[in-house]
Amino acid sequence: MYKKIHHLGIAVNDLEKAASVLKDAFNLEVSGVEEVPSQQVKVAFVPIGETRLELLEPTSEDSAVAKFLAKRGEGFHHVAFETDAIEDALKLAENQGLRLIDKEPRPGAHGTKVAFIHPKSTFGVLIELVQEGDKTE
Repeated sequence: MYKKIHHLGIAVNDLEKAASVLKDAFNLEVSGVEEVPSQQVKVAFVPIGETRLELLEPTSEDSAVAKFLAKRGEGFHHVAFETDAIEDALKLAENQGLRLIDKEPRPGAHGTKVAFIHPKSTFGVLIELVQEGDKTE
């Protein structure tokens, strides 16, 4: 059901500044900048081998990422697992007693479906489930 770590999310105050640091200090290229209205964020992906870093900048003071930044500051935000059956993964997580933030998948960046599992039920780590957009159940 799970294929790999899809990406690691990093909350930042300034997407361009963070991208510049990654480019200048680590020679990493940022790609795939996109606004995700359903999550009130602007994101950019940074490919590293088979996975990516996802930089997240809030577009609203009411967004979950803005609240995270206000409480904790910039830094690691979430780990995303790629699945080819997101609805089944959510059902399994719920059946195991995990606290779901999303009971149904919602639109994510680059045509994906995403859903989040609350960090209070997963060792303090926010977990995102991601299904690429061209996959079917």
